[in-house]
Amino acid sequence: MVVLQQFTRFLHCSRIAYSGAGKSTSSALATLRKKTGYTFANCKKALELHNNDINLAEKWLKEQAQSLGWSKATKLAERATAQGLVGVLVRGNIGAMVEVNCETDFVARNENFKNFVDHVSRVCAQYTELTQFDGDLWKSGFEAEALKNLRTPDGKSLADQLALLIGTVGENASIKRAICFKVNNDLRLSGYAHPQSSAATCPQNVTQLGKYGALVAFRGNNIEEDLQKNLCQHIVGMNPKKVGEEGKDEPNANKDEEICLIHQEYLIDDEKTVGEVLKENSLSIIDYHRFECGEVAANDDLEQAKLSN
Repeated sequence: MVVLQQFTRFLHCSRIAYSGAGKSTSSALATLRKKTGYTFANCKKALELHNNDINLAEKWLKEQAQSLGWSKATKLAERATAQGLVGVLVRGNIGAMVEVNCETDFVARNENFKNFVDHVSRVCAQYTELTQFDGDLWKSGFEAEALKNLRTPDGKSLADQLALLIGTVGENASIKRAICFKVNNDLRLSGYAHPQSSAATCPQNVTQLGKYGALVAFRGNNIEEDLQKNLCQHIVGMNPKKVGEEGKDEPNANKDEEICLIHQEYLIDDEKTVGEVLKENSLSIIDYHRFECGEVAANDDLEQAKLSN
């Protein structure tokens, strides 16, 4: 009887110990999956290889994904990337607008893809912040190769992180271009992406995401946010080719073919021109840039941006 009691007590204790280990493993697995977003099988393998150490397992997963990403990036390099997003970020006197492309609209709606567009925007803004210049406005365009070589805070290049994105989403992606503004003195920046991705009118330090974007440099005091947004919307919707100068650029006889911003009918109130709205508000647009996702002939615009500095 004593032997039987001892055996029963041993079995009971062993079952408790086993159950505790199972909970620990399950908890680590759930934590790792939530933290990294990788599959159940991959997270389980990572934990098994690293004795349930979540930090080591996460590092191993990222290294594997990076390696897989470069492999996929090489295989998928020739596949067209006609979809994607434009990201517009304004932070004080700095503005960055980027275009990142992918193969399908499905991936363009993926949170990993959106986060990457935000990341590229912030890396560009960081480099712009370091720029010192004399004058009111500095702007510079970045082409694909220059962007991929930019270093990020973790020491990796954007090319490395692009490969990681490709490994995660499973289709080709590319960083197409960027334009950056920095202003001094009485100039102000505003940005807008369409369709609008933020509830705020002109959000600061929030990357707006959409298929179209505009980055605009204004001169004027107490510029209402609604007016800033409306003028940015006008530029996105009407696609003017230049600001235009009163007395130098004559209005086009056909209003539908007008290319000068100041002579175009204001999108919000077609009984006024943009020039009239600017005068009413003691405001002037010094410069702007517009992106449309997937458009051709972007490189010429970026070259002009470089030459204007």
